[in-house]
Amino acid sequence: MIGCAGPRSRPASIVTTVPTVTAEGTESDVIADANDQPSAFDAMANDYDVTFTDTDLGRRFRAVVWRRLDEQIVAGQRVLELNCGTGADAVHLAERGVCVVATDLSPAMVDATTAKANELGVGHLVQARQLAIEDVGTLVDQGPFSAIISDFGGMNCVADIGAIGADLAAPLASGGTAFLCVMGPVVPWEWAWYLAHGQPLKAIRRLRRRARWRGITIRYPSASSVRRALSPWFEPVATTAIGALVPPPYAQSWATRHGRFVDRLERWERRLETRRVTVAMADHYLLELRRR
Repeated sequence: MIGCAGPRSRPASIVTTVPTVTAEGTESDVIADANDQPSAFDAMANDYDVTFTDTDLGRRFRAVVWRRLDEQIVAGQRVLELNCGTGADAVHLAERGVCVVATDLSPAMVDATTAKANELGVGHLVQARQLAIEDVGTLVDQGPFSAIISDFGGMNCVADIGAIGADLAAPLASGGTAFLCVMGPVVPWEWAWYLAHGQPLKAIRRLRRRARWRGITIRYPSASSVRRALSPWFEPVATTAIGALVPPPYAQSWATRHGRFVDRLERWERRLETRRVTVAMADHYLLELRRR
């Protein structure tokens, strides 16, 4: 094993499923080579921190995830992160002495993660590389990892989570934990927000369990369905609601005007965060699953 980040291997060929529209207007799935086509997430890399990570609501959401990670991941451990985005989670863990292999489909996100880690002095603890979630199994020789993290919706881009269950488990140490932060299907805040803004189709998009965004099919599985899909390889540990009472990040302008009320909503959400009904109505839920 070479250094904290483990042995380096040549990046796998990155392939993902991308929806398209046929001449008849029906949706079909085709295989697209991400090395030839710009990722839909490349365009987000420059302003992702401004529009989410560094906003008040973005910090509130991420703080819930970090609290759970910090309770279970300690200095010296090795962690694999999927859909690392601009590296906020990787840097946070590295600042606590955790070694992180951070992966993302988007080359721009990978570059942003590397730059952020180097700027904050933890570049020696963060190895960023381009990889699709569906190719996580190719990293088995980089393990074992104490934990796998997929934060804020990466798993919603996977066509069949159960189909990659074995690959998710393979790089994990026995008893290791997968932390999967997934967008849920039933979000009353979203209904209210978009109906109030005259966008009824957006209000109900998650109820249809799939929606198109920048040429990608986004799916909205329930927490129970993800647990069932991964049950052959993982046993559930905990499920935490994120954004059930606290408004989603796109409501930041409203939240800024009602900061004290949002504080109260957050206190109540934290008290009720593991209740089934709270999880069921959350913008995101954090699943913690232990490898069998």
